[in-house]
Amino acid sequence: MSLLRFAGRSMLASFFVVNGFKAAIKPDDLVADAEPIAQKVVPLVQRVAPPSVANYIPNETKTLVRLSGVAQVLGGLGYGLGIARRPSSAMLAGCMVPHVIAAKPGKGASAEERAAGKSIMLRNIALLGAVLVASQDTEGKPSLGWRAKDQQKHISKAASQQKKELGKSAGDLSKKSKKTCKKAAESVESALS
Repeated sequence: MSLLRFAGRSMLASFFVVNGFKAAIKPDDLVADAEPIAQKVVPLVQRVAPPSVANYIPNETKTLVRLSGVAQVLGGLGYGLGIARRPSSAMLAGCMVPHVIAAKPGKGASAEERAAGKSIMLRNIALLGAVLVASQDTEGKPSLGWRAKDQQKHISKAASQQKKELGKSAGDLSKKSKKTCKKAAESVESALS
C-alpha cells in the first residue's frame, strides 16, 4: 500500500468518523433535517422488507440518525484502517444518500439559505462520488472477476493451441499411414509380379 493511498483514505474516512460520532452522540441537531426523509422512507422500507426485518426498523427519527452515525463511524474506521475497505466504503455511500437528499434547499428558503444549501449538497455529492469510487478500488490488484475472465481466456487459448497441434499430428499420422500403405501395396504388387 502506498503512503499516498493511505493518507487519502485516512483523510476521506476522517470526515465520516467525525460527523458520524457527532450524529451518534448529539442526534438532536440533525433530527429536523432528517425528519422529512424518515417520514417518506421508513414506511416504504417497512412495506418492502420482510415482516421479520420490518419489525426491527425504528420509526423514531432520532434513533435513525444515531444508527446512521454509528454506521458512518464504523464505515469510516473500516475504510481508514484498511479493514474491509470496499464494503466499508459501500456502507459510507449508503449513509451519504440521505445527506444528499436532506441538503436540497426548501422551496421557502431565502437566497442565502439556497446558496448555502447548494454548497452543502454539492459537498455531499462529491463525498458520495468519492466513496463510490473507493468502493470499487482494488489497490491496483485485479478483482476476482477479472482474474477469472483472464484465466478463462488463457485456458481457452491453450485449448485452441492444443486442438491445432492435435489436428496437425493427426494429419502427419495420416500422411505417414498413407505412405506406409502405399509402400506395402507396392511391395505386394512387386512380389506378385
